[in-house]
Amino acid sequence: VQLQASGGGLVQAGGFLRVSCAASGSFHSITAMSWFREAPGKERELVSRITNNGDTNYATPVKDRFTISRDSAKNTVYLQMTSLKPEDTAVYLCNADGRGVGKGWSPGRYFSVWGQGTLVTVSS
Repeated sequence: VQLQASGGGLVQAGGFLRVSCAASGSFHSITAMSWFREAPGKERELVSRITNNGDTNYATPVKDRFTISRDSAKNTVYLQMTSLKPEDTAVYLCNADGRGVGKGWSPGRYFSVWGQGTLVTVSS
């Protein structure tokens, strides 16, 4: 299973940006996809998560500004970021949890994989 993140870039404070992450490869199902971020000198933190049931959760600093969504048919997760702040500057990494392929296309082993990240820079 591979994850390909895209959509990062440079934006001014107050602006908006959308990052995407597409899963590819062989797997039975993806149960949840998440966005994390790593800022310079800080630990990796969970930004938002969406399950295959559509349940979502957000980190407090991004609530009411970021929206996570998912296109299950495309195995793609999106993070729409608005009212961006300089403190949102970070490498944004996507993560997917799911099941591999077992015998007869039954659910196989659990997996958790990471994408390569995409840099979001917010200038003041």
